[in-house]
Amino acid sequence: MQGGFAEHIASLRGLGVEAVAVRMPSELDGLNGLVIPGGESTTICKLMREYQLDERVRRLIAEGLPVFGTCAGMVLLAQGVPGAEPEPLAAMQIRVKRNGFGRQLESFETDVEVPVLGSPPFHAVFIRAPWVDALGDGVETLATLRDGTPVAVREKNLVATAFHPELTPDLRFHGLFLSIVNGKLQAIEG
Repeated sequence: MQGGFAEHIASLRGLGVEAVAVRMPSELDGLNGLVIPGGESTTICKLMREYQLDERVRRLIAEGLPVFGTCAGMVLLAQGVPGAEPEPLAAMQIRVKRNGFGRQLESFETDVEVPVLGSPPFHAVFIRAPWVDALGDGVETLATLRDGTPVAVREKNLVATAFHPELTPDLRFHGLFLSIVNGKLQAIEG
């Protein structure tokens, strides 16, 4: 609907996966996973509500659908977003501050260690990125900045990054998400 969905589709296709854009509730039928891209979180929330995607996505998440949220997608997944209107999906036990690192001029790139991805460090692109300021008990931190600020987290079938992995040629975060999707499919089949 809005944001970096085309880049995510290209990343997933680069890993040999069929990926499609979702704009209408019926396009959620039969999906094995969902990526909520970076973009403008308020706009994405409003469009999801207007096109009646929000309640359907909440239900699918509650049923265990794997979801990967990047930047604005992290904001949409968060249970706590001060001042958010309309209310995000509230699916993940994290609290975030929109534009936590600053406005567009404070955007930056840095390498982050992501133990679950191995070496080398992941080159992370932060554009008006959210700041994670609280984590619930069930949330695993996948990566932090040098000061300890969480920038990638996982809770069950949900993964969220404050940065944009789709803007790099490194497909490891998309691969991690696909391993969650595949694990869910194997559990259903087995």
